[in-house]
Order: sequence, then structure tokens, then C-alpha cells
Amino acid sequence: MTDPWVALEPGADPAERVRVLRRAHETFAVAGTVPQPVRSVVADSWRRSARAGVGPEGTASVELTDGDLGVYRAEHPLARVMPLIRELVGTFAADGEHLLAVCDAQGRLLWVEGDPATRRKAGLMNFVPGARWAESAVGTNAPGTAVAVDRPVQVFAAEHFIRRVQPWTCAAAPVHDPRTGRVLGAVDITGGDGLAHPHSLGFVQAVARAAESQLALLAPEQTYADGPELTALGRDEAQLCLHGRKMRLSRRHSEILVLLARHPEGLTGDELLCALYEDESVPPVTLRAELARLRRLLGPGLLASRPYRLTSPVESDVAIVERRLEGGAVTGAASAYTGPLLPGSKAPAVVRLRTRLADGLRTALIARRDPDLLADWAHAPWGEDDLDVWRALAAIRPTAPVRSRLDALESELAAPAAWSRRAGS
Repeated sequence: MTDPWVALEPGADPAERVRVLRRAHETFAVAGTVPQPVRSVVADSWRRSARAGVGPEGTASVELTDGDLGVYRAEHPLARVMPLIRELVGTFAADGEHLLAVCDAQGRLLWVEGDPATRRKAGLMNFVPGARWAESAVGTNAPGTAVAVDRPVQVFAAEHFIRRVQPWTCAAAPVHDPRTGRVLGAVDITGGDGLAHPHSLGFVQAVARAAESQLALLAPEQTYADGPELTALGRDEAQLCLHGRKMRLSRRHSEILVLLARHPEGLTGDELLCALYEDESVPPVTLRAELARLRRLLGPGLLASRPYRLTSPVESDVAIVERRLEGGAVTGAASAYTGPLLPGSKAPAVVRLRTRLADGLRTALIARRDPDLLADWAHAPWGEDDLDVWRALAAIRPTAPVRSRLDALESELAAPAAWSRRAGS
């Protein structure tokens, strides 16, 4: 295979390739080893799928329905480029009896459009809007694997990990935020064996690049219309987008903007001192100097005083998570949560907000009892030692890897208690 990302080279016999792949899939299902004819990208994906506890007889679950799906889809950045994607792919999908699908960065399908008969068939395996097609949920598939490896990829027939998906072939390419580079989701074309041609992979990749170009054109207009945007989750130094300009803030400036964004009515100097400094002896002049530097950085007009306040509303990723939690959109809140708020900060008010936000989300996830959402949290850096989440996950999805991790956490928890008993005896 000259291109490992292409499923079938021109001139190859699709029927023979299907037979080889089915034998390889059965070998992996029984022995856990991947025979040589399987492409490396697929072999690696099969191994990840198995480690995630996906079974060959599994099926996708529908996470977003009705209003929850509509709200989440309307807020998603890719909604702004769906007219372009439809224009580029719609006729191709309809004429070829294929489907156009667009997923988010967690592999949830947001749009599935195309030939009605093909949509009905795809619905039998829950390839529908709102369904989760992440690799960790349903194994190897083009949209889920594309976002997992951040590369355009084809998946042909029995390369799919779940057997009921093996009659299908798909090609998908990730779409990135042109400002930050992070993966927003993927564009996918799903249909029959004809999609195994290299041209289909190149086509879907070109569509993804066109979507990114359109987002780049729209980004300055959106930033200007919506006002400043503050990103503070999962990073020690926040990023502020202001008038189309991105600026990385110092930790102290990050803390100040997070707090002022949450208090549009403003905070007095004394309130800010108590919110920012553990040491009560810090003089007010220290804070005034920080605010003067921040005002110069932001430019004239945004930071006012007496009390200290922002003159324009600042949207933040913290506020997005909070709004979605309050509205019961737990899936949407989890997708917007990219990590703890300013994890290195020791400012008392930031620590309280960081704890409250994380606890509120994890409590909602445990109550929702969705195994895929719980697995996302448990396997994230901030959730790998979260005993309550691992217990909740084990109760719903008691696979060997999950049970092993839970046993290790419980042993670690029991060890200090045993040591304390021995020390006190």
C-alpha cells in the first residue's frame, strides 16, 4: 500500500480485499493479534478500540435528541459553514446514494444528510444525528478515527471494528479552528464500496480545508460582533481574543479577567485583593500596578475603575459550561470543558470557581450515567484519579480495563488509611 491512509488502491479487487479483512478481523477478535494485510492506521485503531472496551457486536448510542441536539448544533462553530459543506457535498452524496455527515470533536454526529434510502439503512445502525461515533464508543470508523488521529482517513468494509458497520465504506477529514488549530469535528462521506477510491479521500479533505478557509473569513466578523472572548479552561495563562487580535495573558492578568468577566457590575479594590491574594498583607499598590499594566495591554476603554469593571461583556468558556449545565445540556457542557480553570492559580476566588465548576460537571455526568461521557472524563488528565467517576463508569461498563483501573485506585486509597492505622497503634 503506497498511501497508508487510502483504503483501496486502484486496480485492487474489492471482494478479495473484503475476504482478507474479515479473516483478519476474526483473528483479532479471537486472538488479539493483527495480521499483516491490515493497514497500520486500522491496526492501531483496532487496538485502541479494544482497550476502550468496544465489542464487535456493539452499537452507537444516541446522546443528543430533540431540543438538546438543536441547541448544541446551533451553538457549534461548524453550523456556520454547513451551507458551504452542503453546497460542496450535497449533489455528490445524493447522486451517488451516499451520506454527508458532520461530527463534533467528540465524534457525535450533528448532521446526517443525503439519499433518503441510504439514510434509512444507516439509521438501523444508529448512524443518525445525535449519535456518538467516537472511536472509544463504536471502534474504528472514519469520522471517529479522523478526530482521534487528527488526519483524513478512509475506512473500508471489514476495517470497521463493529460488525454491523462492515457493509459500509466511509471517508472523513478533520476540520480545525483556524484561530487556535484545535479540532472542531470532521466531515464524512459514507456509502458503499465505491467510496474506497483515493479520490473520495482527497475530495473530503478538500471540503474540510474549504470549511476552514470559510471559518477564517468569518472569524474576525464574529469576534467583532460578539465582543471579547476569553479562553481559560485547561490552561495556566488565558487567551483573550479582542478585535481580531489574540493575546496571551500572564497568570495574574488571567485571574483578574476571569473574575471581572463574572462580575459585570464590577469589584472594588478591596474585593479584588481578597479574591486574588492568599496573603492578606499584600498592599493595594501591588494590585493597582497589575491593573495599570493590564489596562495598557487591553488598550483604552475596556477596563474601567471605581469599581474595577469591564465596559464590554466578555464571553468566556467558563460561562459557556455554566450556562449549559444550568440548562441541563450536560453533553454540551462536557464538550466545552477542556480542563480545569487556570489549574496553576492559587487565587482564592479562582480556586473556589475552579472547584465549583469541576464538581458541578462531574456530578452531572455521574447523574446522567452515560458511559461514554464518563469514560471521556475518566480518561482525561483531570479525571484519571477521580474515584467516584471510575466507580460510576465501572457500574455501567465493567470492562476489564475499567475494573483494573478502579481496583488500582481503591488500593491506592486504602494504602494511606492502613498506614495511618499502623502509625497510630
